[in-house]
Amino acid sequence: MGLRIGPAPALALLLACAAAPLARAQTPLPATPAEDPLSIRDAKRLDRMEKVMRELRAIVFQLKETGKPVVVQPADTDSRIQDLASRLGDLEQSLTRINGQLENATHAADEARKANADLSAQVKALSDQLAALQQQAQAAAAPPPAPEAEPAPAPAEAKKGSAADDFARARQLMLSGDYDGAQAAFAAFVEAYPDNARAPEARYWWGKTLAVKGANAQAATAYIGAIRGWPKASWAPDALVELARSLTALKKPQDACATLAELPKRYPKAPPAVTARAAATAKQAKCGA
Repeated sequence: MGLRIGPAPALALLLACAAAPLARAQTPLPATPAEDPLSIRDAKRLDRMEKVMRELRAIVFQLKETGKPVVVQPADTDSRIQDLASRLGDLEQSLTRINGQLENATHAADEARKANADLSAQVKALSDQLAALQQQAQAAAAPPPAPEAEPAPAPAEAKKGSAADDFARARQLMLSGDYDGAQAAFAAFVEAYPDNARAPEARYWWGKTLAVKGANAQAATAYIGAIRGWPKASWAPDALVELARSLTALKKPQDACATLAELPKRYPKAPPAVTARAAATAKQAKCGA
């Protein structure tokens, strides 16, 4: 806010401020700088006073010309201080905004690490579950000793050939309706070629032949071996559903429902016929009830 000065006070102020410099101006100064009694600080103060005098003279002259009160504006130092205070306020706001952004980024990174840890835990839990299911199925699949009079089924009465020939022979036995012969042939193939690329598929068809005979525990073991590693094969979605069906028949609805829950995750493009059978199996196991 400016300072308003009337005509009379302005003249009095001018005369009072002029007295000291004039009196000091009448005092003779020493001839040489070495004899100057004024210090550098006093000299600067005198310069400031003379500057004030010049400003007051300008105010008085303005007063005489207009006859109106003069508004004396605040010193330039005040405006600079206000400008610095404004800049400091802007800087504080910028720092607050940056801190907020850093906090948000840190929170997002923490959430991402937590989600990654949860996903790893889910994958591990699923792997452990499959391993436990396989152990349970193997334990329940121990068949009673066969009567001595019953002949053991031969895998294939023809002589053993290559892996491709043996697989084709086992598949032909199944297509012809000879499930006993197909079961033995696929079992022999898995035993003879455990590392063959078609061994998982052979386990799948082996499980099919076992399921037809009602050997659900042995079938579940075969299906688990078939889908281990989640192969991207045309028969894999059906093997997953068949595993759930075997588990439902073994009175393990919770395991069956957990297995069916993996179908849309692992095989989102499963054929409609497979998804329909999965829905029927889920209804039978009372998933989500």
